[in-house]
Amino acid sequence: MLRLFSLISVLLFLPQWVMAGQITAKGSDTMVRLCQRLAEEYMKSHKQTVIQVSGGGSSSGIAALINGSTRVCASSRLLTDAETRVAVTKGVKVFQLVVALDGIAIYLHKSNPIVDLTLGQLRDIYTDRITNWKDLGGPDRPIILYGRENNSGTYTYFQQQILGGEDFADRCEPLPGTAAVVHAIAHDINGIGYGGIAWATSIKYAGIKVNDSAQAVLPSAANVSDRSYPISRELYFFLNGEPTGETKEFIDWVLSSTGEKVVVESGYVPVRAK
Repeated sequence: MLRLFSLISVLLFLPQWVMAGQITAKGSDTMVRLCQRLAEEYMKSHKQTVIQVSGGGSSSGIAALINGSTRVCASSRLLTDAETRVAVTKGVKVFQLVVALDGIAIYLHKSNPIVDLTLGQLRDIYTDRITNWKDLGGPDRPIILYGRENNSGTYTYFQQQILGGEDFADRCEPLPGTAAVVHAIAHDINGIGYGGIAWATSIKYAGIKVNDSAQAVLPSAANVSDRSYPISRELYFFLNGEPTGETKEFIDWVLSSTGEKVVVESGYVPVRAK
């Protein structure tokens, strides 16, 4: 009886993914919808497997991978140098896979007359150099900024690629997920926000121009696939070492034509899109 109690105690304190037939995927809020759909479809044909998906942001997922509390980390960005050093220190051999492509769309209220923005204008808007829509050819109204929290991979990517490493304006309101950004823009005629192309409902996209003389490009699946959309990126799965066993079966399925169909149906762009 004592031996049975000891065994149960050990099992209770093991990381959840150690249990046979269980895979945890944690991380990017941008990828939550994708991971949930992949998990649902995979489990339909693999009854013995349970896949648990949770968000929290890319940073949270990477931390969970390093501390051993998740088997799969979903991330919309690469590891930072600091995260890589911690992983090495803890003996984690990060294995990287690109599972889908995505574009960071710029969200506007449907009634906003602005049609397109340049990358330079985006930088100036989010660093408080441009604060009124009239400076962009719109109405004389203040620009209300919405963004993501700093544990988000989308936040990090936007700061590095669009702001050139500068800080976001202090008045930019950080929201906990892409769905929250979309909701805010849908209810704020003066708002602007950013997030993945799979999440936009009840709002409109701004076309993005590399510079004043360039042609504006909308964040469609085709434009993300051929990288003509200027804010396109890769979405990743990180693991500790190369996948084996049940995890490998799941990863192989994700990268198969069946998995790629789910990627498309979820509003993302498959890696091998034609």
